[in-house]
Amino acid sequence: MRKFLCAAVIFAAGSTAAAPADAANICISTRDILDTQPQNDGKAIIFRMRNGAVWRNDLQGACPDLRFDGFAWTIRNPDQTVCEHMQSLRVLRSGQVCVLGKFTQVTPPKKSN
Repeated sequence: MRKFLCAAVIFAAGSTAAAPADAANICISTRDILDTQPQNDGKAIIFRMRNGAVWRNDLQGACPDLRFDGFAWTIRNPDQTVCEHMQSLRVLRSGQVCVLGKFTQVTPPKKSN
């Protein structure tokens, strides 16, 4: 009985660890970005979209120069999107490199009439 219970616990732990945790990365179209606003702490950027949606990206690390100098990025995919955890950007004056982290939708798109 003891061996069976131990095996059941190991199986249960193993089955949850093997569950796929690979959710697709969220991507936003650069063509649909209306405005970007780096946050004062240098840890996030707010993206306002043409459809009224607002997205927040929590950067993978602090990027304090971002709030003062603006940024540029090179888009290498044909659909002109930037994806969480995959896109880097460079602060214009300092050259500091920042990497996008997780996107969180703050405001959903406005409903069209």
